Amino acid sequence: MDGSRLLSDRRGFLAGAAALGLAACGGAGKGGRVKLVLGDQVHLLQSKMEAAGALDHLSYDIQWANFAGAAPLLEALNAGAVDTAPAGDLPVILAAAAGAPLRIVAGSRFSPRDVGIIVPPGSPIRSLADLPGRRVIVSSARGSIAHYLLLEALKEAKVDRRRVDIGFMLPNDAAAAFAAGRVEAWATFGLYQIAAEQRGARILRDGQGISSGLGLIAASRAALDDPAKRAALRDVLARLQQASLWAQAHPDAYARLFARQTGVDAPLAKLVVERENPVLIASDAAVTVPLQRVVDRFYADGELPAHVEVAKLVEPGIFPA
Repeated sequence: MDGSRLLSDRRGFLAGAAALGLAACGGAGKGGRVKLVLGDQVHLLQSKMEAAGALDHLSYDIQWANFAGAAPLLEALNAGAVDTAPAGDLPVILAAAAGAPLRIVAGSRFSPRDVGIIVPPGSPIRSLADLPGRRVIVSSARGSIAHYLLLEALKEAKVDRRRVDIGFMLPNDAAAAFAAGRVEAWATFGLYQIAAEQRGARILRDGQGISSGLGLIAASRAALDDPAKRAALRDVLARLQQASLWAQAHPDAYARLFARQTGVDAPLAKLVVERENPVLIASDAAVTVPLQRVVDRFYADGELPAHVEVAKLVEPGIFPA
């Protein structure tokens, strides 16, 4: 993967935001048109929309802001530097629990295999029961989908998490450390997980039976409260919904553009698309009910600063009918 295209850590966010022209994402684009700054992770949404031709004939301007993980992306949303943030379910909930001014505008479903706890090839670690006394790195930050998987998997295996040395790194930094043999076990997701698997990493536990398999798109309250931006956001969601349907029907074409956008090789791009090619859905009860169960468990574990009622975060009237 071309690491120069990703923001590598939180400390680099402000510099990265300035470089991207995101220090303040005002509503004015070219010729006074409204402008949206669309957050993205690993170019997934941008590549899908471009592959589907869903960005043609816009009546507003857009700017893409790509991030290495959910934590810096949601920090950008909180700071007003992006208007939208696609992320896993729990990072959005954690940001909301911490007071970020966001609303949920859409959901998606991905494969629960798209998150996993992995070890390097040749590792003596054979199961979760071998993790006490070991250091496990979690991708992104506390409250990520990988963090939730690790905690729930340890409970499932009857391993006291206090006996496991848990650390946190942004995914691309963790990927470099893992490849260099400096990480004993890694809880990660998506492209980072698949790339490691292709290099021989072994899966101790994936997300099947634990992960909700839900992704969310959050939008800032400021953008939603601006009538012009709200109308543009509604149009973006409609276009993204159509793009997701196109990508489901044309996975090979989507994989080719994804490979070009991210710099990964074609076989890896194809594997990513097989796991990460969800259709955009409304954030209705099919999303909020299973997510509430996950939130309640995470809160009971002491991992949320405040309890969150998911349904109250959903923005009505924004998802295309």
